[in-house]
Amino acid sequence: MQHWARRLEQEVDGVMRIFGGVQQLREIYKDNRNLFEVQENEPQKLVEKVAGDIESLLDRKVQALKRLADAAENFQKAHRWQDNIKEEDIVYYDAKADAELDDPESEDVERGSKASTLRLDFIEDPNFKNKINYSYTAVQIPTDIYKGSTVILNELNWTEALENVFMENRRQDPTLLWQVFGSATGVTRYYPATPWRAPKKIDLYDVRRRPWYIQGASSPKDMVIIVDVSGSVSGLTLKLMKTSVCEMLDTLSDDDYVNVASFNEKAQPVSCFTHLVQANVRNKKVFKEAVQGMVAKGTTGYKAGFEYAFDQLQNSNITRANCNKMIMMFTDGGEDRVQDVFEKYNWPNRTVRVFTFSVGQHNYDVTPLQWMACANKGYYFEIPSIGAIRINTQEYLDVLGRPMVLAGKEAKQVQWTNVYEDALGLGLVVTGTLPVFNLTQDGPGEKKNQLILGVMGIDVALNDIKRLTPNYTLGANGYVFAIDLNGYVLLHPNLKPQTTNFREPVTLDFLDAELEDENKEEIRRSMIDGNKGHKQIRTLVKSLDERYIDEVTRNYTWVPIRSTNYSLGLVLPPYSTFYLQANLSDQILQVKLPISKLKVNGQVGLLGSLDPIALSSPLSPLFLPLPIPREYCKDLNASDNNTEFLKNFIELMEKVTPDSKQCNNFLLHNLILDTGITQQLVERVWRDQDLNTYSLLAVFAATDGGITRVFPNKAAEDWTENPEPFNASFYRRSLDNHGYVFKPPHQDALLRPLELENDTVGILVSTAVELSLGRRTLRPAVVGVKLDLEAWAEKFKVLASNRTHQDQPQQCGPNSHCEMDCEVNNEDLLCVLIDDGGFLVLSNQNHQWDQVGRFFSEVDANLMLALYNNSFYTRKESYDYQAACAPQPPGNLGAAPRGVFVPTVADFLNLAWWTSAAAWSLFQQLLYGLIYHSWFQADPAEAEGSPETRESSCVMKQTQYYFGSVNASYNAIIDCGNCSRLFHAQRLTNTNLLFVVAEKPLCSQCEAGRLLQKETHSDGPEQCELVQRPRYRRGPHICFDYNATEDTSDCGRGASFPPSLGVLVSLQLLLLLGLPPRPQPQVRIHASRRL
Repeated sequence: MQHWARRLEQEVDGVMRIFGGVQQLREIYKDNRNLFEVQENEPQKLVEKVAGDIESLLDRKVQALKRLADAAENFQKAHRWQDNIKEEDIVYYDAKADAELDDPESEDVERGSKASTLRLDFIEDPNFKNKINYSYTAVQIPTDIYKGSTVILNELNWTEALENVFMENRRQDPTLLWQVFGSATGVTRYYPATPWRAPKKIDLYDVRRRPWYIQGASSPKDMVIIVDVSGSVSGLTLKLMKTSVCEMLDTLSDDDYVNVASFNEKAQPVSCFTHLVQANVRNKKVFKEAVQGMVAKGTTGYKAGFEYAFDQLQNSNITRANCNKMIMMFTDGGEDRVQDVFEKYNWPNRTVRVFTFSVGQHNYDVTPLQWMACANKGYYFEIPSIGAIRINTQEYLDVLGRPMVLAGKEAKQVQWTNVYEDALGLGLVVTGTLPVFNLTQDGPGEKKNQLILGVMGIDVALNDIKRLTPNYTLGANGYVFAIDLNGYVLLHPNLKPQTTNFREPVTLDFLDAELEDENKEEIRRSMIDGNKGHKQIRTLVKSLDERYIDEVTRNYTWVPIRSTNYSLGLVLPPYSTFYLQANLSDQILQVKLPISKLKVNGQVGLLGSLDPIALSSPLSPLFLPLPIPREYCKDLNASDNNTEFLKNFIELMEKVTPDSKQCNNFLLHNLILDTGITQQLVERVWRDQDLNTYSLLAVFAATDGGITRVFPNKAAEDWTENPEPFNASFYRRSLDNHGYVFKPPHQDALLRPLELENDTVGILVSTAVELSLGRRTLRPAVVGVKLDLEAWAEKFKVLASNRTHQDQPQQCGPNSHCEMDCEVNNEDLLCVLIDDGGFLVLSNQNHQWDQVGRFFSEVDANLMLALYNNSFYTRKESYDYQAACAPQPPGNLGAAPRGVFVPTVADFLNLAWWTSAAAWSLFQQLLYGLIYHSWFQADPAEAEGSPETRESSCVMKQTQYYFGSVNASYNAIIDCGNCSRLFHAQRLTNTNLLFVVAEKPLCSQCEAGRLLQKETHSDGPEQCELVQRPRYRRGPHICFDYNATEDTSDCGRGASFPPSLGVLVSLQLLLLLGLPPRPQPQVRIHASRRL
């Protein structure tokens, strides 16, 4: 077998030496040495420059934010409150007006809105990816808030003055994107104006629930939610509590920590989490699912619930926010004030705030609940029905904002958010936030107002930050990334969410964006701590097509981005330390000369291949990536047709000067350099070769300059690899691997086998061209061949046989002894070449030729398992948290978070039931359901789009295989009792191939478990285990949770709305007759919200 292996190695090496042209391409580069310079990437200088550029970009947004916040506080302070203000007194552009007018069911259409809504004209703006109007601001008001209320009208009145400040900011910085003021009343005023993106169902957008608003309105939180599940909690009230808890969780961000417990006589956590955990998306999902399993029984024990909560908050052995501490209690009522518990745990300092929520319609005395909140610097809320949940589970933020307001200028610090999806279609953004305070006083000598007015925000698109990073000088495998204090990536080539939910931030951890190891954990920690650093590591990377794993060397360099919570890193392979920079100013001028005059050293000049006639030559077409990710010139007419685009390119070259500012000279010059160099490769090597002699379908070259050249023309027509080299898996893997990299055609087990007709199915073999210039080494290109699959399968059998060459017949008979080989004994021996990912490349079995490219376990599960068990392969499992999955079919809504209590027939016949609190609460729930029907859906995300067609975010488990520790030749027996199989395996030198010869299985008992490589849907790693070893993070550097001057007297008051038998019966009859009333939904505003 070793003899066969050497023959295979020699055949591959010979073909690549003759047709690949590695050595010839090196000589071509050296012959044209005067046309380029070798530049060095200096990691420390590069990363510091980029960090400085990002800092400057964000600083301009910070200055705009400060101007807006100062102006807003002054405008509101000068504003005179109007008790008698009317809708017709206010003129503004209602961003939802157009959508509401188009909807005949809209409440505004039905009522006839009295507000003077502007009608605007819009123009398409590519910077905003939207239609906008620069002369006005737009206003968005949540659906469940009455636009005509006095509070809202006064808010609209004073915020109108912000319009001029928005415009002045844009005049000073034309690159500004959305400028937004999110008010604590729910009003959003943003600039420039654009129509609101109305969802297909009800619009549930409320600025106070956006990640950027929550982060800007309060300091981080440690929250314990306790839920009364005693027997007195009726079915409907318990459902209200479950929904309330889920809504409360949505007000938390990744800077917060939370736990949820239920209590009756004793308290216990609702989930597997036994302590506070980070309020990230996956942990909150665990809570929301666990909450649905709560069951009401037993008696109310406030003491058990509060003692559990205080114990949780006092646990200092865990990671937590260490800022605002609070307990949120949901109950239907009770008489115990548990004063002894507060005396023991919270008094006299009252470091933990207590918020109490009276849930459902009942006749219990709420005084104890009010007292608990008021005695512990909290607030008391009532949630009588489903319509009150969203408002009352978010207004606690006003209380938490008090210390910030009282801290004054000290608290006026800009914070930058996690990455999230912009609600207006800008894509992925980060937002700078700045709180806006109420500076008014109730009267001369009175205490300072302690209300937060809202949060100012300015968006920065991730694409604008990416433009500040070097694009193509780092090579195909070099990149820049950035992370925040949570370790989430702000920039990373693997940050590519397939679908986003604008309700949640995009939180991809650096250790999930890459394959995690100890070195990367240390780098991540150092970056979070704001340190500088540099480290060279050996690590694993996934291939671009996510089928392979390579062990590579990478240099990591990182620095903090000053004035932000971000840190910037640079990753560079050693071979990308140097890069080529062409200098072709003189050659570009020659484009205007006749092509026949272009001669360089006796060869066709570098620009000769750009002649449109040469482009249509049958010899070797030139590929440029389409659509073009590289912006060569601003005025270059794009085209999906490669030849037409190249003609446009030539025409532009005839017009521009060598150093025209409309072109990226680095990209342009390198493109022309590589075009000429690869053309010379055609002339010197490819043109006079007969590819059929070695059963080749094509030869090709791809370069750092963006060129992919394929020879001959027929093969170019069938080329399926990505024409942008940096986005081609074969290109990037060839740079990272020494020797020849085989890449079989990709096959999915669910797809039909390969069709081996028309000689179009081939196997790519590629290798990097390493160029040494003095002491500087770089890899500016990759060359390769495309093997004819069927012809090389026959050649493989000959090379793995005892014949000396392909034309010699195998002589076997009475007078000649034949040893077993892969050709003659193909009925008894299985001979295969498998690549380093475990995919079949070649086989001596004709019936397996159409399975080339499949994971070998799908071809021979027994043999692949043996190779894995004998360490020829190692398995790597990871999770893709950015995948998109088809929507799941709707389940049983009876168990959904927003399920509805259904009374029995006996209830309807019982007159006493009609006067009960349960009837009143049910009526309210039905009434709100007619207006806000999404409350009765299982998934609130459905309100944003059609569940039938919308993909949802999900987790996919990925499994890749790569070569293990065995490098030598190896014999082993697959022991299956009477069905044992002998196999021999050996790595082929200078390739990514494993040569395996095995006996064919004799019986079915040898079948074993099948190794899986296909990506599968997953719930991800077990969250209950992950929280026991949380990843390192740091919270914001500032915390405002206490101020000695805080006035806690405003701590909530509530009164139930007594049901009337006459009204109830009348309205219920209307419902039964199909004539639903449409009352105006009410907004609950603090009395102190009068501005």
